[in-house]
Amino acid sequence: MALQKSKKASRGRTPNGQPNPIDIHVGNRIRLRRTILGWSQEKLAAMLGLTFQQVQKYERGSNRVGASRLWDIGNVLNVPINFFFEDMGKDVASQSPRVFSVTDKDTLFLEESSDDIDVDPMKRQETLELVKAYYKIPNRKAAKILYDLIIAMSKSASSVKNGEE
Repeated sequence: MALQKSKKASRGRTPNGQPNPIDIHVGNRIRLRRTILGWSQEKLAAMLGLTFQQVQKYERGSNRVGASRLWDIGNVLNVPINFFFEDMGKDVASQSPRVFSVTDKDTLFLEESSDDIDVDPMKRQETLELVKAYYKIPNRKAAKILYDLIIAMSKSASSVKNGEE
């Protein structure tokens, strides 16, 4: 019986007992969206019918977010479920719980290169400040013009980078 209890307690965690990196990533994305909206943990918790401590645990990845709870969080934060998994590096994705229980590791993943992993711009303070500032612009028509300008500039920058000028 004690063996079953310890096995159950470690489910979803890394072999050394740490929270799974995927759960940490999902928690970081919850925190990112909450922060962009300017909400406190208390406000999100109240909207979900939870305590702020539970939101803290989700955001740290120390408690896993179940499918139905993730659905609720996505609805409250007004994002699709895939938002929570976007920008996940291959190093994180390769640490799903099944990795720790499957014996033939060679059959788990296709050939992947760690060189393909980019730094997540959504984790930068600059990005958060930019998004917050954008949504604080009271004149929404001016905000839309600014948005269109940024999109146009990014397209011309990628054309120059690809030699299309």
